[in-house]
Amino acid sequence: MKENIVQLTEETKLLIDAGDINMLRVYLDDLNISDVEDLIDELPEYGSLLIDTMSINRATNVFRILDVPTQERIINKLSASKISEIVNGLPPDDRTSFLGELRNQELQHRLISLLSPEDRKEVFTLLSYPEDSIGRMMTPDFLAIPKDFTVEETLKYIRLNGKNSETIDVVYILDKDGVLIDDLRIKELLISDPKKRIEDLIDGRLIYLNAQDPLEEGIKIFKMNNRVALPVIDSGGMLLGIVTIDDILWAADEEYAEDMQRMGGTAALDEPYLDLPVYKLVWKRAGWLIVLFVGELLTASVMQYYEEQLAQVIVLALFLPLMISSGGNSGSQASTLVIQAMATGEVKLRDWWRVFRREVVSGLSLGIILGTIGFFRIYIWHLIFPSLYGEHWIMVGSTVSLALVGIVLWGSLIGSMLPFILRRLGADPATSSAPFVATIVDVTGLIIYLTIASWIFGPLMHG
Repeated sequence: MKENIVQLTEETKLLIDAGDINMLRVYLDDLNISDVEDLIDELPEYGSLLIDTMSINRATNVFRILDVPTQERIINKLSASKISEIVNGLPPDDRTSFLGELRNQELQHRLISLLSPEDRKEVFTLLSYPEDSIGRMMTPDFLAIPKDFTVEETLKYIRLNGKNSETIDVVYILDKDGVLIDDLRIKELLISDPKKRIEDLIDGRLIYLNAQDPLEEGIKIFKMNNRVALPVIDSGGMLLGIVTIDDILWAADEEYAEDMQRMGGTAALDEPYLDLPVYKLVWKRAGWLIVLFVGELLTASVMQYYEEQLAQVIVLALFLPLMISSGGNSGSQASTLVIQAMATGEVKLRDWWRVFRREVVSGLSLGIILGTIGFFRIYIWHLIFPSLYGEHWIMVGSTVSLALVGIVLWGSLIGSMLPFILRRLGADPATSSAPFVATIVDVTGLIIYLTIASWIFGPLMHG
């Protein structure tokens, strides 16, 4: 694949250098649109030339799959006539997505002014929905028929109007008031008696989306149902538009990317990494780093509080990194598992108690495993280096093993419950990122470790 792109890039560059625009047009129109997208990535300085050279339908199809910063960079270099053709040629959902993500308000208004009054009204309607809602990504280009049509009349209607529809795989059935009744796949129409009425094919197994629903809800519904498109209705059941599977896949990819960024301890990037200015990248990362840094400063306060105990039993300080890493790792594991289960719909908010009980058992079991390993490690080292822990090696081993049980259990509970707390407060569970959980468990884990040490070594410290 990489070799193919290198070859395409070289051939394209030769045609550009030769100035043979006609040959370049023929060459580009013969490529897959994904190949042209790769060419624009490889030759960003010629992006606008490539779009301007292609036939309008091909140019529009390539433009719609580019990321927004690239789209904006290209649109600023095109002629007014080409811009108008592309913007008017975009499907309504792609057009709305592009215009809605533009940061340059002046450019946004200029592009909207190029639209026809009907398309302009359509854009304003779609942009009126919340940014991460189903309504923002739906398209009003669909096929709808009354229930008293026959199969023959429906097929004739599809032949006449299907060209302007986002998909002809599904036809929607409306009552006389425009309320959605059901949908029919094209397969059902093709195998049915042409004289049969549509109302006789209705099975009542309608699956739909609400315009105000968040995108996450739409992704879940598509995942659970084998559909290429789903209708979008308002609160009164009126059919407003449809959402297709290709748009949902794009949305799911963006949601996944944002969740991964948040779980890594940074704000979600609204532009590709390499297109994001460095100052914005620093700003996106600085917020969480400051919060995590301030949180980690508490570990110094905890160690200062137990300074006397550590000074008397200095060997305990050797195991501080072990305690910190074990608690953070167990918390990060639990947090990642719960966030993923929430994202896929496996775990709901009401399941918190079931998760809590499972993590008590899991955390306790994992803590016992690590605690046992820790104790035997100290025992083996004592046999090899008798003077390392001295006559109190059993107390050291007991402190380490018991602390590991408590810290791993605590880390598992914090990591698993924090996503539920954030979801309950209306926040994104992904913000309970691994670094965030680890920071909380670092501080509290030290308290657990040093408190257990005080109990076990108390008589020795005060003797």
